Amino acid sequence: MRLFFILGAVAAGLAVALGAFGAHGLENRVTPERLDTFKTGVLYHMVHALALLAVGWAMAQWPGGAVQWAGYLFLAGIVLFSGSLYLLVLTDTPLFGIITPFGGIAFIAGWMLLAWGVYRGG
Repeated sequence: MRLFFILGAVAAGLAVALGAFGAHGLENRVTPERLDTFKTGVLYHMVHALALLAVGWAMAQWPGGAVQWAGYLFLAGIVLFSGSLYLLVLTDTPLFGIITPFGGIAFIAGWMLLAWGVYRGG
C-alpha cells in the first residue's frame, strides 16, 4: 500500500514539474503539435499518478494480487506511454512513438485489473 502512495505522490510531483517545463521551457522551442504531444504525456502521467494513489487505497480495502498488479501496470504505462512521448518531443525522434501503444495497453490492463481486483475483493 505504502509503496503505491509513495510512487503516486512522486509521479504526481514529476508530472507537475514536467508540465511546467513544457509550458515554460518548450513553448517557443517546439512546434505547437509537438507541444500538444508533450501535454498529452503530462495529462496521462498525472491521471495515472492519481491512479497509483487509488491503488494504494484500494489495497487497504481489497488486498490481493490483481490490485497490486494494476499499480505496477499503471507505473509501466507512465514510463512507456508518457515517457515515450516526452522522448519523442525532446529528441524529435519519431521512433519513440512505437513504444507509446505499449504504455496505453498497460494503462488499459491496469484499469481492468483494478476493476477485477475490487470486484473479487482482492
